[in-house]
Amino acid sequence: MSTHKPADAVTKVAAVLEAATRTGVPCAPVRSLLPEGDIEAAYAVQRLHVKRGVTAGRRLVGRKIGLTSPAVQRQLGVDQPDFGVLFADMAVPEGQPIAPGRLLQPKVEAEVALVLGTDLPHRDPTVADLLHATAFVLPALEIVDSRIADWDITIVDTVADNASCGLYVLGGTPVPMDRVDLRAVTMTLTKNGEMVSEGTGADCLGSPLTAALWLASTLAGLGDPLRAGDIVLTGALGPMAVAAQGDEFTAHIEGLGTVTTTFASTATEGAGA
Repeated sequence: MSTHKPADAVTKVAAVLEAATRTGVPCAPVRSLLPEGDIEAAYAVQRLHVKRGVTAGRRLVGRKIGLTSPAVQRQLGVDQPDFGVLFADMAVPEGQPIAPGRLLQPKVEAEVALVLGTDLPHRDPTVADLLHATAFVLPALEIVDSRIADWDITIVDTVADNASCGLYVLGGTPVPMDRVDLRAVTMTLTKNGEMVSEGTGADCLGSPLTAALWLASTLAGLGDPLRAGDIVLTGALGPMAVAAQGDEFTAHIEGLGTVTTTFASTATEGAGA
């Protein structure tokens, strides 16, 4: 159990994670700086990160859902997903290489992204509410990243670290919700032309819609509901793959199309990324 007052510990952990981001040097696990197993304290760190980002002029554009795989939940000793925030400056357009050094320990996973057309303010949203609120669906790549050295994380570490979110890439062709069964979609992820991950919509908490309903309910209960225009990354459809300079990743999700990203091999190639 930490001897720090919770508020002091939250500020300390935020400073440690910000230093890792600024210097490009991963830090030791931060769980020892917070009360043992205190997920709420970890979310307090995340909220401080968001507050500072917004104050600095960053634009909040959505949320990501993590830990949607039962196997990963068992690994971290939890029984529910977690969430982090998406800022506009974390979006990478297709065709724009990701510059070397922009991330610390990147890995790539393929996901379904929902883009909302209306708010989801209720604590008990139904599937019908979610379907009505979703303007369109896109294939997406989430580039997860950890400020914690060697990905040595527990649930407390990853929540404090914005659910280990780094960047994200959205496909460019919107698909109406009534054109696709998200539970049944199949996904393949290739790295430099070789398949490195596969899965289905059902591998994401039973369905990407189930994951999104959990998020909508959780955020409404916190008084910070999902809003029209929000992007929701619903969680990985298969295992993540380690990324390095020069790698190209393409995800194909049946019914949604493809989305591709490249990690630049030189700083010049990734200029502006």
